[in-house]
Amino acid sequence: MKTQRIKPNARIVLGAAATVVLVAAMALDTKVVKVGSSADIQAGGFSADSYGRNEFPKVRDAIEKKAVDAVTLATAIAKDQDDAQKQYGVAADAGPEFAVKFTGKIGKKDEDSGADAVAIDGMPDTVHVMIQTGPAITGTDLRDGTGLIAFGQFSNQIDYQNAGSALNKTMKSEILSKIDTASLEGKTVSVVGVFQLTDPGTWLVTPVRMDVR
Repeated sequence: MKTQRIKPNARIVLGAAATVVLVAAMALDTKVVKVGSSADIQAGGFSADSYGRNEFPKVRDAIEKKAVDAVTLATAIAKDQDDAQKQYGVAADAGPEFAVKFTGKIGKKDEDSGADAVAIDGMPDTVHVMIQTGPAITGTDLRDGTGLIAFGQFSNQIDYQNAGSALNKTMKSEILSKIDTASLEGKTVSVVGVFQLTDPGTWLVTPVRMDVR
């Protein structure tokens, strides 16, 4: 019995037909995912924008719950920093994080740091309080200030770092975007926020609530 040989042109036609069938099968099995949707987060891994939107309210509430009057906190730190940390703070790598609340009058803005000085009645002269108002919001105080967010909750260092940036971005959108931060000098503000104590003489506070009057 003779074996029928497939001509070269026939091989090309058959190969093309098989490719069409394969592409059609792949199309049927393909799911369209909208960028930013929950499916996109699952497919692509960590979404910083979604994390910021979802977690900022929890961070804000936790900081408001822990916040200590600024004068009370300054007195405690001056007396014994270690005891103040144990009573009011959250341990962090570069220095303890403290949630704080105060009312004061805004002074001049430091254009280099994007922070406004604030004078608070009863604060020691040796402590200078600044509020981050942008345009750039730096640091990871919102991420680190509650003690509820840890590196082990993330897949890698990049996601962990992006989580801090995402919280800053969401805070800026939800808090600072509603305030005319360019004309705060001379106004009275009530603030709840968090700062890392790296220099006892300067508190750089990242706000989670800021009321201007």
